[in-house]
This record gives sequence, structure tokens and C-alpha cells, in this order.
Amino acid sequence: MASVSYSEELTCSVCLTIFTDPVNLPCGHSFCRQCISEVLVTQQHCPQCGAAVALEAASLPTSLVLKSLAEKAKAKPDEGKRLTAEVAGLCPEHEEKLKLFCITDQQLVCIICRDGEEHEGHQFKPVKEAAASLRKQLEMFEQCTANDIHAVERLADAQKDEMFKTRERSQQLLARISKQFEEMHQFLRRRENEIKSELKHKEEDNVEKMRETFQATAVALSESRELKEKVSTVLKITESERFLKSWAEGKSKGALEHVFRPRVNELQVVESSLSLGPYESHLQFFMWKEMLQVIQPRAALLTLKRDSEDVVVSDDGRSLFCKPKTHQVFGYSKQQRRFQKQIMHHPSAFIASPSFTFGESSYYSQNPSGAEATVNLQTASSVSEFRAGQHYWEIEVGSRNYWELGVMHNLLKYDGVKYAICGPNVTTDLEFGNRPRKIGVYFNCSSKELSFYDADTMTHIHSVSAVCVTTPVSAQIKIQHMEPDHSPVTVCWY
Repeated sequence: MASVSYSEELTCSVCLTIFTDPVNLPCGHSFCRQCISEVLVTQQHCPQCGAAVALEAASLPTSLVLKSLAEKAKAKPDEGKRLTAEVAGLCPEHEEKLKLFCITDQQLVCIICRDGEEHEGHQFKPVKEAAASLRKQLEMFEQCTANDIHAVERLADAQKDEMFKTRERSQQLLARISKQFEEMHQFLRRRENEIKSELKHKEEDNVEKMRETFQATAVALSESRELKEKVSTVLKITESERFLKSWAEGKSKGALEHVFRPRVNELQVVESSLSLGPYESHLQFFMWKEMLQVIQPRAALLTLKRDSEDVVVSDDGRSLFCKPKTHQVFGYSKQQRRFQKQIMHHPSAFIASPSFTFGESSYYSQNPSGAEATVNLQTASSVSEFRAGQHYWEIEVGSRNYWELGVMHNLLKYDGVKYAICGPNVTTDLEFGNRPRKIGVYFNCSSKELSFYDADTMTHIHSVSAVCVTTPVSAQIKIQHMEPDHSPVTVCWY
């Protein structure tokens, strides 16, 4: 079978070798410049097609593409041989027919390759058998790929839907945020106008009183000046009869003491009593307190119930205390009894070890039955349960040295030293500078998002995904026993 090699296309038909300085004739055929020059000396036509050639070989431009390919072919003669063998379907190394397929190397090989060291221990199949097997696998993979494409397309469509829902949800939230802020702005603008109006009315009342006093002062001043002028005129009369008659004329009748009474004693400057009370100094605080009455929704008004016997819930259901325990001590020394009191008052300092040694003696806290007692956490939960929606509540922890707040199996814990998030079988330590006295808890029943805040500054503390929580769920509080308990945990009501 004839073989076709790209080297044939780079061979001059005159010298039968690879081109040297190739040129193209107008008819399109290519030759070495030296070869065609010699041909054109004896005949003026193409050696291959016989087309007339009027040009001299010296004037023909060099074919740069053929020259580059010819140079590469001369530099790699084995490459040309390999390509020729590949085109002919032969082994490039042994020039044998490729009848086998090496499964190990995934390539076509000849009989000689199979027995060579390079393919020692490899698995082989005949070409047709390997092709049939591969075709079957590719057909199966094609179907799998088609199924995968359909699945990915469904995922892409679902992702597009989620993107659309996210944008739509964002627009809804933007509208809700704008509405709620506008309601607060309207409230603040209304209260601003009301307080300004109140100030204006007080100003007018004060100025009216001052105006009346000012007019009375002006009248008294005018009368006093008129009296002084009359007195000055009368005093100029030297004749006694005319003097008395002149004074007796007009309105100057009455006792001299009354006529010449000091008018300044009858008048008093009305001082400004303009005041807005606490609005002058605590306006923003009062507005905040007033807004709490109109803001909806507000923090949940939780009522607590005890889940442990050793806690007491206040009558209003807001505060959680530790119930005083009765301790029975058998044969303790004075030092041991003093240490027992320290443990009862400060249990968190000794929670790591239930046993403490004094010389040769060991101390255990005892319950009334005489059995060993460990320092346990006391638990309470909200009476109402959260079944759907979004909920927020606040708990005042004060200066208590141990507490846990949140929902079942997902709690924010403070142990007197550090804060941590306690989830199912995992505890994550948290780091933040301030020690909150009031903790805000947010829970979304649908997304299971659980977030904690410093409720005094509304600073975000941490958020978790409480995926293990099932609804309905209650708010949960855990405290450590302490006696006396002067720092209850209290639900904030607004």
C-alpha cells in the first residue's frame, strides 16, 4: 500500500530531495531555485504541468513557508519517518501494522511492541475488540453524561430561581425597611412638631404675661412723670392762695402719702419660666421610651417556668433564682466547714474537682441523704413555644458568673472567664472585649438561624445555624447554683 508523507510535499520534483531555497512558479508548483533555474535555461515552461514561464528564476521570490518546513524536515528526518508511518497506520518504531491495543498505556501497538520491554506485563486486546469495548463504555458514559447534563441544567435552573427569589426577597425587605423607617420618621416628625408647638405656646404665654407687666410699668412711669411735672409747676407759685388752688385742681386729690406712694413697689419683673422639663436634657431618651410603645414587633415578653427543682421563678415569671440548699455535714473540722461555705458561695471556682484534700482528709459536699452531690446546672425555659416566624428576646444576666442562654442544644455560655457557643457535641470559644449585662437572642424558625447580641449596644456577638433544633422550641436558661443568690437572671419586658 502506498504511503503518503508530508515530506513528499516538501520534495523538489527535479532533484527529488527536500527543497533548498524553494520558489513558486505562477502556475503554483514549487521547485528549488537552483533546479528551476537550470530547467528554464533549456525550456520556458513548468516541468510538471508544462505551463509557460516568462520569468527568470532569479526574479522569483523565496517561499518562506516552504523554506521553514523544509528546514524542519531536514533537521528531524526521524520525525518525518514517524509521521509517514502514522499516516500509513504503521508502528512508528517498527513500521509494522498496529494490530493491538495496550490497555495499560491506552495506545495502539504492533506485535513487536507487545513483546518489548516497554510493555512488559501489560494487558492487550485486538484493535477491533478494544474498539468495541471502548465504544460500549463511551456510549454508556455518553448516556451518563447526558443525564448529568440534564441534572446540572436542573441545578442551574434551580440556582436561577434562587437568584430571582433572593433579588425579589431583597426588594421586599428594602420596601419593608423603608416603610418601618418611614413610620419611625413620621413618629419623630410628629413628636418634633408637637414639642415645638408646645414650646411656642409656652413662649407666647410667658411673653403675654411679660407684656402685661411691661404695659403696667409704662402706665406707672407715665403717671409718675406727669405727677413730677405738675409738682414742679406748682412749686414755682409763691403766692399761698394760688399755690393751694393750683395743687387742688385736677386729679391730684387724696392723701399726699397715696399720691406720692412709690410705684416701684407695686410692680415686679416677670421672669422667664420657659421650660420643657426633661425634653431639654433627655429628649432623645424620652423619645426612645415613647417609641417603645408604638414599635412593633417588640421583644418577646417571655414568662419562665422552672425545669429543675433547685430554682425559683419570681411571681411575675420574669426572674430566675437559685433555691437555697440544705447541707448536712458529718464530722468536719472547722477548716473543712469554712471551705464548705466557700464552695456553696462560689461553686464555679471548684467545679473542676468534686474532691478536695486537707492533709489526710477528703471533702465531699453532701446532700441530706448523705450521698455525694455534684455542682449541677439549674434550668428554666419559656412557657410559650416558638413554632414559626422570627423571634427576639432579651435576658439580663447582670454580674452573674455563670449562665447559658439560647434554645435547646444551642446556647451562648459564660463561665466567669470566657464566652463560648455550645452546640451538639461541639463548643467554640469566642473572643470579645466587653462583658455584656444584657443578652439579646434572635431565632428564625424557618432558617434555624440563631444569633446573639449585646442588647445594651446591639452589637452582634455570634450567629450559628441551629439545624438540629426542631420546632416547637422554647427559650432556655441555665444557671449555676449559688448562695446567697443576689443576681437573678431576668427577662427584659418592654
